[in-house]
Amino acid sequence: MRTPLIAANWKMNLGAADAQKFISAFVPKVEGIRGVQVLLAPQAPLLPQLVSAVKSTPIQVAAQNCGADKSGAYTGDVSPVLLHELGVKWVILGHSERRHVFGETDSLIQARLKAALKETLSAILCVGETLEERKKGETLKVVARQLGALQSGTWVEGYDFKNFAVAYEPVWAIGTGETATPAQAQEVHHFIRGWLTENVGEGEAQVIRIQYGGSVKPDSAEALMSEKDVDGLLVGSASLKPEVFAEIVQNAVKSGSDWKNDKDRFK
Repeated sequence: MRTPLIAANWKMNLGAADAQKFISAFVPKVEGIRGVQVLLAPQAPLLPQLVSAVKSTPIQVAAQNCGADKSGAYTGDVSPVLLHELGVKWVILGHSERRHVFGETDSLIQARLKAALKETLSAILCVGETLEERKKGETLKVVARQLGALQSGTWVEGYDFKNFAVAYEPVWAIGTGETATPAQAQEVHHFIRGWLTENVGEGEAQVIRIQYGGSVKPDSAEALMSEKDVDGLLVGSASLKPEVFAEIVQNAVKSGSDWKNDKDRFK
Protein backbone atom coordinates (compact mmCIF):
# COMPACT_ATOMS: atom_id res chain seq x y z
CA MET A 1 0.00 0.00 0.00
CA ARG A 2 1.47 3.36 -1.04
CA THR A 3 1.13 6.03 1.64
CA PRO A 4 -0.07 9.28 0.08
CA LEU A 5 2.60 11.98 -0.12
CA ILE A 6 1.34 15.57 0.15
CA ALA A 7 4.01 18.22 -0.37
CA ALA A 8 3.83 21.99 -0.01
CA ASN A 9 6.11 23.87 -2.41
CA TRP A 10 6.27 27.41 -1.08
CA LYS A 11 8.53 28.55 -3.93
CA MET A 12 9.91 32.07 -3.23
CA ASN A 13 7.19 32.88 -0.70
CA LEU A 14 6.88 33.21 3.09
CA GLY A 15 9.56 34.82 5.21
CA ALA A 16 10.89 33.63 8.56
CA ALA A 17 8.09 35.10 10.66
CA ASP A 18 5.33 33.91 8.32
CA ALA A 19 6.84 30.42 8.16
CA GLN A 20 6.78 30.17 11.95
CA LYS A 21 3.16 31.35 12.03
CA PHE A 22 2.32 28.74 9.40
CA ILE A 23 3.77 25.91 11.50
CA SER A 24 1.96 27.10 14.62
CA ALA A 25 -1.36 27.13 12.78
CA PHE A 26 -0.89 24.08 10.55
CA VAL A 27 0.36 21.40 12.93
CA PRO A 28 -2.70 21.40 15.23
CA LYS A 29 -4.97 21.03 12.20
CA VAL A 30 -3.32 17.85 10.93
CA GLU A 31 -1.72 16.21 13.96
CA GLY A 32 -4.57 13.72 14.33
CA ILE A 33 -4.55 12.56 10.71
CA ARG A 34 -3.19 9.09 10.04
CA GLY A 35 -1.80 7.37 6.98
CA VAL A 36 -0.33 10.31 5.08
CA GLN A 37 3.15 11.78 4.69
CA VAL A 38 3.43 15.58 4.69
CA LEU A 39 6.35 17.65 3.39
CA LEU A 40 7.03 21.38 3.56
CA ALA A 41 9.46 22.92 1.04
CA PRO A 42 10.46 26.49 1.98
CA GLN A 43 13.06 28.82 0.52
CA ALA A 44 16.60 27.57 1.17
CA PRO A 45 17.51 30.06 3.95
CA LEU A 46 14.50 28.85 5.96
CA LEU A 47 15.42 25.17 5.89
CA PRO A 48 17.19 25.08 9.31
CA GLN A 49 14.31 27.00 10.87
CA LEU A 50 11.70 24.59 9.57
CA VAL A 51 13.70 21.49 10.44
CA SER A 52 13.81 22.76 14.02
CA ALA A 53 10.15 23.81 14.03
CA VAL A 54 8.81 20.41 12.97
CA LYS A 55 11.29 18.16 14.79
CA SER A 56 8.69 17.04 17.33
CA THR A 57 6.12 16.30 14.59
CA PRO A 58 5.97 13.68 11.82
CA ILE A 59 6.18 16.44 9.18
CA GLN A 60 9.37 16.44 7.10
CA VAL A 61 11.19 19.25 5.31
CA ALA A 62 12.13 19.30 1.63
CA ALA A 63 14.50 21.52 -0.32
CA GLN A 64 13.30 23.00 -3.60
CA ASN A 65 16.50 22.01 -5.43
CA CYS A 66 20.07 20.89 -4.79
CA GLY A 67 23.46 21.04 -6.44
CA ALA A 68 24.83 18.33 -8.71
CA ASP A 69 28.08 18.08 -6.74
CA LYS A 70 29.08 17.82 -3.11
CA SER A 71 30.99 21.10 -3.23
CA GLY A 72 32.75 23.44 -5.60
CA ALA A 73 32.49 26.68 -7.55
CA TYR A 74 28.72 26.61 -8.10
CA THR A 75 27.47 29.98 -6.95
CA GLY A 76 23.85 29.86 -5.85
CA ASP A 77 23.57 26.06 -5.60
CA VAL A 78 23.10 24.27 -2.29
CA SER A 79 25.14 21.14 -1.66
CA PRO A 80 23.15 17.94 -1.04
CA VAL A 81 25.71 17.16 1.67
CA LEU A 82 24.73 20.34 3.51
CA LEU A 83 21.03 19.55 3.12
CA HIS A 84 21.62 16.17 4.74
CA GLU A 85 23.63 17.77 7.55
CA LEU A 86 20.80 20.23 8.23
CA GLY A 87 18.30 17.42 8.67
CA VAL A 88 16.48 18.01 5.39
CA LYS A 89 14.90 14.71 4.28
CA TRP A 90 13.60 15.43 0.76
CA VAL A 91 14.46 17.45 -2.32
CA ILE A 92 12.27 18.49 -5.26
CA LEU A 93 14.06 18.24 -8.62
CA GLY A 94 13.13 19.15 -12.18
CA HIS A 95 10.25 21.45 -11.28
CA SER A 96 8.81 23.06 -14.38
CA GLU A 97 10.03 26.48 -13.27
CA ARG A 98 13.57 25.13 -13.02
CA ARG A 99 13.21 23.66 -16.50
CA HIS A 100 11.45 26.52 -18.28
CA VAL A 101 12.46 29.64 -16.33
CA PHE A 102 16.02 28.70 -15.40
CA GLY A 103 16.75 26.46 -18.37
CA GLU A 104 17.72 23.30 -16.49
CA THR A 105 18.23 20.42 -18.91
CA ASP A 106 17.30 16.78 -18.49
CA SER A 107 20.98 15.89 -18.06
CA LEU A 108 21.51 18.51 -15.34
CA ILE A 109 18.40 17.35 -13.49
CA GLN A 110 19.66 13.78 -13.64
CA ALA A 111 23.03 14.90 -12.23
CA ARG A 112 21.25 16.67 -9.38
CA LEU A 113 19.20 13.55 -8.73
CA LYS A 114 22.27 11.32 -8.62
CA ALA A 115 23.95 13.68 -6.16
CA ALA A 116 20.86 13.77 -3.92
CA LEU A 117 20.50 9.99 -3.81
CA LYS A 118 24.18 9.54 -2.94
CA GLU A 119 23.56 11.65 0.16
CA THR A 120 20.52 9.52 1.10
CA LEU A 121 18.08 12.32 0.38
CA SER A 122 14.59 11.28 -0.66
CA ALA A 123 13.62 12.86 -3.96
CA ILE A 124 10.65 14.02 -5.99
CA LEU A 125 11.29 14.17 -9.75
CA CYS A 126 8.88 16.53 -11.54
CA VAL A 127 7.76 15.86 -15.10
CA GLY A 128 5.14 17.44 -17.32
CA GLU A 129 4.27 18.98 -20.66
CA THR A 130 3.55 22.53 -21.81
CA LEU A 131 0.22 23.54 -23.32
CA GLU A 132 1.78 23.57 -26.80
CA GLU A 133 3.12 20.05 -26.30
CA ARG A 134 -0.27 18.82 -25.11
CA LYS A 135 -2.02 20.35 -28.11
CA LYS A 136 0.44 18.54 -30.37
CA GLY A 137 -0.35 15.25 -28.66
CA GLU A 138 3.18 14.99 -27.28
CA THR A 139 2.35 14.63 -23.58
CA LEU A 140 3.49 11.04 -23.14
CA LYS A 141 6.55 11.55 -25.35
CA VAL A 142 7.67 14.51 -23.24
CA VAL A 143 7.02 12.73 -19.96
CA ALA A 144 8.95 9.65 -21.14
CA ARG A 145 11.93 11.82 -22.12
CA GLN A 146 11.97 13.50 -18.72
CA LEU A 147 11.67 10.15 -16.96
CA GLY A 148 14.92 9.23 -18.68
CA ALA A 149 16.66 10.72 -15.63
CA LEU A 150 15.73 7.46 -13.90
CA GLN A 151 17.86 5.22 -16.08
CA SER A 152 19.74 2.42 -14.34
CA GLY A 153 22.91 4.42 -13.67
CA THR A 154 21.05 6.88 -11.47
CA TRP A 155 20.18 4.64 -8.55
CA VAL A 156 22.32 3.97 -5.49
CA GLU A 157 22.76 0.29 -4.66
CA GLY A 158 20.19 -0.85 -2.13
CA TYR A 159 18.05 2.26 -2.59
CA ASP A 160 14.66 2.14 -0.85
CA PHE A 161 12.16 3.19 -3.51
CA LYS A 162 9.66 4.18 -0.83
CA ASN A 163 11.83 7.28 -0.57
CA PHE A 164 11.24 8.35 -4.16
CA ALA A 165 8.34 9.96 -5.97
CA VAL A 166 7.50 11.24 -9.43
CA ALA A 167 5.33 14.36 -9.63
CA TYR A 168 3.33 14.86 -12.80
CA GLU A 169 2.74 18.58 -13.15
CA PRO A 170 1.30 19.72 -16.48
CA VAL A 171 2.92 23.11 -17.06
CA TRP A 172 -0.34 24.50 -18.47
CA ALA A 173 -1.99 23.93 -15.08
CA ILE A 174 0.63 25.52 -12.85
CA GLY A 175 -0.42 28.85 -11.40
CA THR A 176 -3.15 29.22 -14.02
CA GLY A 177 -6.13 28.04 -12.00
CA GLU A 178 -6.55 25.24 -14.53
CA THR A 179 -6.35 21.71 -13.16
CA ALA A 180 -6.11 18.51 -15.12
CA THR A 181 -9.27 16.47 -14.67
CA PRO A 182 -8.89 13.34 -12.54
CA ALA A 183 -9.19 11.29 -15.74
CA GLN A 184 -6.43 13.31 -17.47
CA ALA A 185 -4.19 12.92 -14.44
CA GLN A 186 -4.86 9.19 -14.20
CA GLU A 187 -4.03 8.69 -17.88
CA VAL A 188 -0.56 10.15 -17.44
CA HIS A 189 -0.01 8.56 -14.03
CA HIS A 190 -0.91 5.16 -15.49
CA PHE A 191 1.62 5.76 -18.27
CA ILE A 192 4.28 6.71 -15.71
CA ARG A 193 3.58 3.55 -13.70
CA GLY A 194 3.98 1.50 -16.87
CA TRP A 195 7.21 3.29 -17.78
CA LEU A 196 8.60 2.63 -14.30
CA THR A 197 7.62 -1.03 -14.56
CA GLU A 198 9.49 -1.43 -17.86
CA ASN A 199 12.52 0.72 -17.06
CA VAL A 200 13.04 0.52 -13.29
CA GLY A 201 11.33 -2.69 -12.23
CA GLU A 202 7.89 -4.09 -11.52
CA GLY A 203 8.31 -4.21 -7.76
CA GLU A 204 9.85 -0.75 -7.67
CA ALA A 205 7.04 0.68 -9.79
CA GLN A 206 4.48 -0.51 -7.25
CA VAL A 207 6.35 1.22 -4.42
CA ILE A 208 7.23 4.55 -6.07
CA ARG A 209 4.59 7.18 -5.44
CA ILE A 210 3.28 9.36 -8.26
CA GLN A 211 1.99 12.79 -7.27
CA TYR A 212 -0.12 15.26 -9.20
CA GLY A 213 0.77 18.95 -9.18
CA GLY A 214 -0.91 21.88 -10.88
CA SER A 215 -3.32 24.36 -9.24
CA VAL A 216 -4.41 21.82 -6.63
CA LYS A 217 -7.17 23.12 -4.38
CA PRO A 218 -9.13 21.58 -1.48
CA ASP A 219 -12.14 20.89 -3.71
CA SER A 220 -10.05 19.00 -6.28
CA ALA A 221 -7.82 17.04 -3.91
CA GLU A 222 -10.25 14.26 -3.04
CA ALA A 223 -11.27 13.57 -6.65
CA LEU A 224 -7.66 13.51 -7.84
CA MET A 225 -6.57 11.20 -5.04
CA SER A 226 -9.42 8.79 -5.75
CA GLU A 227 -7.73 7.77 -9.01
CA LYS A 228 -5.84 4.47 -8.86
CA ASP A 229 -2.38 5.77 -9.75
CA VAL A 230 -2.52 9.17 -8.03
CA ASP A 231 -0.56 8.68 -4.80
CA GLY A 232 -0.11 12.25 -3.66
CA LEU A 233 -0.16 15.94 -4.44
CA LEU A 234 2.50 18.60 -5.00
CA VAL A 235 0.81 21.83 -3.95
CA GLY A 236 1.96 25.35 -4.85
CA SER A 237 0.05 28.54 -4.05
CA ALA A 238 -2.69 26.74 -2.11
CA SER A 239 -0.06 25.54 0.37
CA LEU A 240 0.80 29.07 1.54
CA LYS A 241 -2.20 29.28 3.88
CA PRO A 242 -2.16 26.73 6.72
CA GLU A 243 -5.93 26.28 6.83
CA VAL A 244 -6.13 25.67 3.07
CA PHE A 245 -3.22 23.25 2.97
CA ALA A 246 -4.60 21.40 6.00
CA GLU A 247 -7.92 21.00 4.18
CA ILE A 248 -6.10 19.59 1.15
CA VAL A 249 -4.34 17.04 3.38
CA GLN A 250 -7.64 16.10 5.01
CA ASN A 251 -9.47 15.77 1.68
CA ALA A 252 -6.65 13.73 0.16
CA VAL A 253 -6.89 11.15 2.93
CA LYS A 254 -10.69 10.95 2.64
CA SER A 255 -10.35 9.50 -0.83
CA GLY A 256 -8.83 6.22 0.35
CA SER A 257 -10.58 4.24 3.08
CA ASP A 258 -7.59 1.91 3.50
CA TRP A 259 -5.33 4.87 4.23
CA LYS A 260 -7.54 5.93 7.12
CA ASN A 261 -6.79 2.59 8.80
CA ASP A 262 -3.02 3.06 8.58
CA LYS A 263 -1.62 3.05 12.12
CA ASP A 264 1.54 4.95 11.25
CA ARG A 265 0.54 8.58 11.22
CA PHE A 266 2.36 10.62 8.58
CA LYS A 267 4.62 7.64 7.80
